[in-house]
Amino acid sequence: MERIAIYPGSFDPITNGHLDVICRASRLYDKVIVGVLCNGGKNPVFTPEERVDMIRSVTAGIGNVEVESFTGLLVEFAKAKDATVIIKGLRTVADFEYEFQMALLNKALNPEYETMFMMTDTKYSYISSSMVKELAGFKGDLTGLVPGSIINKIQEKYK
Repeated sequence: MERIAIYPGSFDPITNGHLDVICRASRLYDKVIVGVLCNGGKNPVFTPEERVDMIRSVTAGIGNVEVESFTGLLVEFAKAKDATVIIKGLRTVADFEYEFQMALLNKALNPEYETMFMMTDTKYSYISSSMVKELAGFKGDLTGLVPGSIINKIQEKYK
């Protein structure tokens, strides 16, 4: 049986911390599906298509990673993809508190799903998409925060 994991998030934009989790998860599972959440409750800077394209471009060299957007419940998306594991990247204790509650909710909705918490590498633990967007808005240097190949795409949004 193929071991399929979902790594969900808004990825607005993808950071080096996200990419670190994707790379490491890809070594643990047969397939990792990066699920780009289209959440009406947030005000993303990038469209779902732009976020999917950026993630696909930076994960192109990882053969067992797929990227697609989704709406609705994560457990329904996971079921549609035959996944049994949900990957959650963590940076801080505050991330854990929130993600732990979400994992319990997902488990209540469908007890067949397991949540795997993965700490990002400590060198990325301070990076968030929100911080990247704020820095980009002030024309700050994004080097080391996001994959180099997407820096221009991010900077274009803030011209």
